[in-house]
Amino acid sequence: MSVVTSVSECSVHNCSFNHDGCTAVAITVSGSEEHASCATFIDTSISGGLPKMLAHVGACQRSECSYNHDLLCSAPAVKVGPGAEAADCLTYTHA
Repeated sequence: MSVVTSVSECSVHNCSFNHDGCTAVAITVSGSEEHASCATFIDTSISGGLPKMLAHVGACQRSECSYNHDLLCSAPAVKVGPGAEAADCLTYTHA
Protein backbone atom coordinates (compact mmCIF):
# COMPACT_ATOMS: atom_id res chain seq x y z
CA MET A 1 0.00 0.00 0.00
CA SER A 2 1.61 3.24 -1.09
CA VAL A 3 -1.23 5.76 -0.66
CA VAL A 4 -2.63 7.00 2.65
CA THR A 5 -6.35 7.45 3.12
CA SER A 6 -7.66 11.01 3.46
CA VAL A 7 -10.26 12.14 5.97
CA SER A 8 -12.77 13.58 3.50
CA GLU A 9 -15.30 14.81 6.03
CA CYS A 10 -15.71 15.39 9.76
CA SER A 11 -19.09 16.42 11.13
CA VAL A 12 -18.04 16.38 14.81
CA HIS A 13 -18.41 20.04 15.73
CA ASN A 14 -16.95 19.84 19.25
CA CYS A 15 -13.59 18.38 18.18
CA SER A 16 -10.55 20.62 18.58
CA PHE A 17 -9.23 19.39 15.22
CA ASN A 18 -12.39 20.14 13.21
CA HIS A 19 -12.27 23.56 11.54
CA ASP A 20 -14.29 23.16 8.35
CA GLY A 21 -12.67 19.74 8.05
CA CYS A 22 -10.17 17.70 10.01
CA THR A 23 -6.92 19.59 10.62
CA ALA A 24 -5.08 16.80 12.47
CA VAL A 25 -2.02 15.54 10.63
CA ALA A 26 -3.39 12.01 10.95
CA ILE A 27 -6.12 10.25 12.91
CA THR A 28 -6.14 6.88 14.64
CA VAL A 29 -9.24 4.73 14.30
CA SER A 30 -9.96 2.62 17.38
CA GLY A 31 -13.15 1.47 19.12
CA SER A 32 -14.60 -1.97 19.56
CA GLU A 33 -15.93 -4.67 17.28
CA GLU A 34 -19.07 -3.56 15.42
CA HIS A 35 -18.11 0.14 15.52
CA ALA A 36 -15.00 2.20 15.07
CA SER A 37 -14.24 5.50 16.78
CA CYS A 38 -11.82 8.32 16.06
CA ALA A 39 -9.25 8.10 18.85
CA THR A 40 -7.85 11.50 17.84
CA PHE A 41 -11.08 13.25 18.93
CA ILE A 42 -10.43 15.92 21.60
CA ASP A 43 -13.32 17.89 23.13
CA THR A 44 -11.74 21.12 24.40
CA SER A 45 -12.05 24.80 23.63
CA ILE A 46 -8.44 24.81 22.40
CA SER A 47 -8.14 24.89 18.62
CA GLY A 48 -5.61 22.35 17.39
CA GLY A 49 -4.04 21.03 14.25
CA LEU A 50 -2.79 22.50 11.02
CA PRO A 51 -4.08 25.75 9.47
CA LYS A 52 -5.97 23.86 6.74
CA MET A 53 -7.56 20.45 6.26
CA LEU A 54 -4.96 17.80 5.39
CA ALA A 55 -5.80 14.87 7.68
CA HIS A 56 -5.17 11.25 6.79
CA VAL A 57 -5.73 7.96 8.56
CA GLY A 58 -2.44 7.19 10.27
CA ALA A 59 -3.46 3.89 11.84
CA CYS A 60 -6.53 1.71 12.10
CA GLN A 61 -6.87 -0.63 15.07
CA ARG A 62 -10.06 -2.23 13.70
CA SER A 63 -8.51 -5.33 12.13
CA GLU A 64 -11.99 -6.73 11.37
CA CYS A 65 -12.81 -3.80 9.05
CA SER A 66 -12.93 -4.72 5.38
CA TYR A 67 -10.70 -1.70 4.59
CA ASN A 68 -8.01 -2.66 7.11
CA HIS A 69 -4.83 -4.11 5.62
CA ASP A 70 -1.83 -4.44 7.94
CA LEU A 71 -3.46 -1.92 10.34
CA LEU A 72 -3.67 0.68 7.57
CA CYS A 73 -6.83 1.95 5.92
CA SER A 74 -7.36 1.18 2.23
CA ALA A 75 -10.70 3.00 1.81
CA PRO A 76 -10.73 5.72 -0.87
CA ALA A 77 -11.53 8.23 1.92
CA VAL A 78 -13.11 8.15 5.38
CA LYS A 79 -15.85 10.18 6.98
CA VAL A 80 -15.91 10.89 10.71
CA GLY A 81 -19.10 11.83 12.54
CA PRO A 82 -21.30 11.16 15.54
CA GLY A 83 -22.22 7.52 16.04
CA ALA A 84 -22.04 5.13 18.98
CA GLU A 85 -19.42 7.53 20.38
CA ALA A 86 -18.91 11.28 19.88
CA ALA A 87 -16.64 10.69 16.88
CA ASP A 88 -16.88 7.49 14.86
CA CYS A 89 -15.35 6.34 11.59
CA LEU A 90 -18.52 6.23 9.48
CA THR A 91 -16.69 4.41 6.67
CA TYR A 92 -16.04 1.38 8.91
CA THR A 93 -17.41 -1.82 7.40
CA HIS A 94 -17.23 -5.06 9.38
CA ALA A 95 -15.71 -7.79 7.20
